[in-house]
This record gives sequence, structure tokens and C-alpha cells, in this order.
Amino acid sequence: MKNATIIPFKIEINREHINDIQNKVKKYNWRDFPKRSGWQDGVGYDDLLKLVNFWNTHYNWYDIQEKLNLLPNYKFISENYTIHFLHFKTNGSKPPILLLHGWPGSYLEFENLMNKLAVDGHDVIVPSLPGFAFSSPLNEITGPKKISSLFNNLMNELFGETKYIIQGGDWGAHIASWMAYLYPDKISGIHLNMVGIISEDNEPKNINDKLFMENRNRRLYDEQGYNHQQETRPQTLSVALYDSPVGTAAWILEKFGKWADLSLTKEGSPDIWSKFDETQILTNIMLYLVTNTIVSSTWIYRGMYLEKSNKLPLKAYIKVPTGIAAFPDPVFTPTPKSIVEYNYNVVHWSTMDKGGHFAALEEPEVLYLDFKTFISEIV
Repeated sequence: MKNATIIPFKIEINREHINDIQNKVKKYNWRDFPKRSGWQDGVGYDDLLKLVNFWNTHYNWYDIQEKLNLLPNYKFISENYTIHFLHFKTNGSKPPILLLHGWPGSYLEFENLMNKLAVDGHDVIVPSLPGFAFSSPLNEITGPKKISSLFNNLMNELFGETKYIIQGGDWGAHIASWMAYLYPDKISGIHLNMVGIISEDNEPKNINDKLFMENRNRRLYDEQGYNHQQETRPQTLSVALYDSPVGTAAWILEKFGKWADLSLTKEGSPDIWSKFDETQILTNIMLYLVTNTIVSSTWIYRGMYLEKSNKLPLKAYIKVPTGIAAFPDPVFTPTPKSIVEYNYNVVHWSTMDKGGHFAALEEPEVLYLDFKTFISEIV
């Protein structure tokens, strides 16, 4: 590709910037903060305070940075965009794989999958979405349809005419769907743990599916205030998040608590620490803070709104073989198979017993085995 460059990349965050973040965390004024317990009104006070106390006493960014630099980090520069990605290289005996994360996650969601897939013989590419982590800075609001072209360009630059396979959830699933629709000749298959988009004319096929979708939409009303804000007024929200590490932590922690498949405490709150640990959550949060991308990471919502990419075109059909790993996501409940099959060439469907929105983090072995089975069915 003309005017495209791939270069090795090393993470080096200015110590003054880290100190500034840490000082803001330490100085956060909890004195008059309403101590309403539980998660019924948003992020749980006690869980947020536990995370912040760990942040102040045990978390060391530079230990994490040292570990992250052991990974094969690169940057792809094209069309005035800079895309950070990991590239696990093999002998090329099997199709390359593209792993795509969502919001408020990061490329580290796939930490427990990428090495296994490389050992299986696949080159594995794990990018940070544009405007996330080290894929920065952005010069314009960018939606999933545009991102689809950037990632296809990246894979073409790396592998030429060789077809590749995509796995994704959340925005990763949304982008994978657009890539399969726009570039079907480039892709051998897509494996999704969330069906992000269907066509405008795709309606429930029976009364059970109709009732299911109506119930899901009512439940989403309670959970998607963040989506409407980031889709319509991301700049206003980001002014507050940009200057408050604790505010950013609360905004992100809430999603892990509400979207993961978690057991509940006696009070009915999600038992977030039964599945995640503080270092894991904080590192994900810090990838937004150390790179100053909490603002631009919300732009993908605005980008989708502006480019109208929340729906596939009328009667659209994605011919690329599609695998679905239907995890019991407590918020974004899996779309019924009959609806998915209207727009996708579904050749593989697995209904999982456990695991939520962050499948690659929550149940990495389950996701890996299902993805591996799907690959064996299409290659």
C-alpha cells in the first residue's frame, strides 16, 4: 500500500504524566461524597473505593509497562491514522487472525488467547481501535465503518492477498460485521460473541423472538444512558473524564460490574472481585489515562451516529462464514438465531452456559476452544 508504514513500537510514558494521574487519585475528595451503598444507582461506592485504595497503595504503572513492552508491539501509519497492534508471528502455515476489542476494553482482553492461537500456527494481530490506547491521536471523529477499511488495509499490508479470520465482541463484532460485508473476498470467516448489527428490515420471525427483543430493549433502556451520551454529546462528557482519573475509573468500572456474568452479593450487587482483580481492572483503565484517549475512545459512538453504520443496508446478507458464541450476557442478551441468520451465513452456533460481555476476559478457555472449533470448520 502506498504511503503506509509499519514500525516497531515501545511504550514510554512520561513520569510527570504518571505522577499527575497518581496525585489526582490521591487528592480526590471523598469527604462529602454520598455513601449510598450498592449498585442500584450506578457504580458501587464500596467497590470503587476499594479499587482506588489499591491504586494508591499497590499499583505501579512502570511494572505493568515493562510487561507490556515484552509483547510484540508495532504501529501502522496510513491515511493520517496511527494504529497500534500486536503481531505474534509464525511460519504462516495457517490463516492469520485479527482479534478486535470494544469499549471500555482494550487489546489486553485477548491476553489469554493470542499466544495459544499463535502456537496453533496462526499469525495473530491484536490492534487497539483508533482513538484507543496507543492508536492515537485522532484528528477526526471515526466510526466503525471507516475503521473497517483501516483494519482491512492493515491486514493487506501485512499479508497481501492471504485471507484472514476475525474474532470480536462489542465494537469488535460491529467492525467485523462491516469488514465481512465490505470485503468478503478478503475474509475466510468471522467469529462473534455479540451480534452488533442487523439490517433495517430484519424483524423478529415469530412471537417468541418478538417478545424476547421487546424485553431486551426494555432492559437496555436502563443500561444505555452512557451510549446516548457518547453518541450525541461525547465532548461534554469527556471534559470531566479527561481531568478526573477517579471519574474515568467509575465510568469504566460500572460497565465491568454490570455487563460481566457475575454472582451477586447478599445485597444484590455484582461480586466484581470474584471474576476480576484490581490490577487487571486498573491496567485497562490506565490504558485510557496514560494515553489521554478517554476522550477519543468515545468518538466511535458519535462516529457510528454520523456515518449511520448502526444498521446494515436493506436485505444485506454477509456471505462470509460466521460463527456465533452466544454467551449469557446479562445486558446485551444474545440475538435470536433466526434473526441473525437473516443477515449472516451462520455455519457455527454455540450457546454458552456462563460468561458475559467481556468473554475473552471472563471465559478465555471457553472462547478459545469455540473459536478453534469454528476455524477447523471453515479452513
